[in-house]
Amino acid sequence: MTTTADGTDSGATSPATSPATSPSLSPAQAAQMIATLETEMAKVLVGQRELLRRLIICLLCDGHCLLEGLPGLAKTTVVKALAACWHASFARVQFTPDLLPADIIGTRIYEGGIFAAKRGPIFANLVLADEINRAPAKVQSALLEAMQERQVTIGDETFPLPRPFLVLATQNPIEQEGTYPLPEAQTDRFLMKVRVDYPSAAEEREVLDRSLSPQESWVEPVLRLEDLGLLRSALHGVHIDDRLKDYCLALVRRSRDRSAEAGELPRLIQVGASPRAVMSLAQAARAHAMLSGQHFVTPQDVKAVAPDILRHRLILSFEAEAEDLDSDAVIAQLLRQVPVP
Repeated sequence: MTTTADGTDSGATSPATSPATSPSLSPAQAAQMIATLETEMAKVLVGQRELLRRLIICLLCDGHCLLEGLPGLAKTTVVKALAACWHASFARVQFTPDLLPADIIGTRIYEGGIFAAKRGPIFANLVLADEINRAPAKVQSALLEAMQERQVTIGDETFPLPRPFLVLATQNPIEQEGTYPLPEAQTDRFLMKVRVDYPSAAEEREVLDRSLSPQESWVEPVLRLEDLGLLRSALHGVHIDDRLKDYCLALVRRSRDRSAEAGELPRLIQVGASPRAVMSLAQAARAHAMLSGQHFVTPQDVKAVAPDILRHRLILSFEAEAEDLDSDAVIAQLLRQVPVP
């Protein structure tokens, strides 16, 4: 089952985009634009600030995001609102066991005496793959190939996907019946895996009050798609020191280290993070620094994004599972082991 909704014209202008009129943005200006976006999102989103910031980091880094959480935690709401704030097109695909690859990427149909390509819902700026682990492997592969190549082939024609292109996939961590877990090698294509938790008592009360209020609110477009290009350019203005690059490299390589120097980690980690994790960690740390208006990356920025970058890239051993250790606990040990520059 698929539903699509196109945003307004990407060339439209909003008063909130005034900083983007300059040829380039400083990290402080970029942080102000992002703060405007967060303020607009607060109209419909209660709490979940870290979730929103992780999604913005994925947008800035041109990376996809896997959201893991129980139903009813506003995962779909935040994605739809984020697309509406950006003048971006949005598509939602509900993954089910009977879904076919053509239901996502499109197919060829006979119309007017010729075969023509009918594009699927994947041709959108933001694609929400709801409950991705409910579709079989061939459907997951079709989506993940499009994520990597940024293009799809329908028949003998190849079509580029719109830019920006971001897949936000959700999955329920507790249900096993009727699910097809993503292979670890394919989850590596997601920049981040973000765990969505329950709101606090005060936040949940506010959700209740809003649901009982007769007034309904929704977000307004405050940024253009062109502004995303400016923000990504500003990201290159955030300095990352060579010692922090080495720190990112040391964290990832320690996850693969089988020597005695690694302590307990070789016993707990069966397969460590890939080289792609190094690039993702450094880039996400840059974006995290820019969200705070910083001109440079600090070790704390690396530590802040490390769990989201690494938790889906580590395959834990049976010993770790027997000791009831999850990937976050192992990553915490990893961060304690590697010296901070």
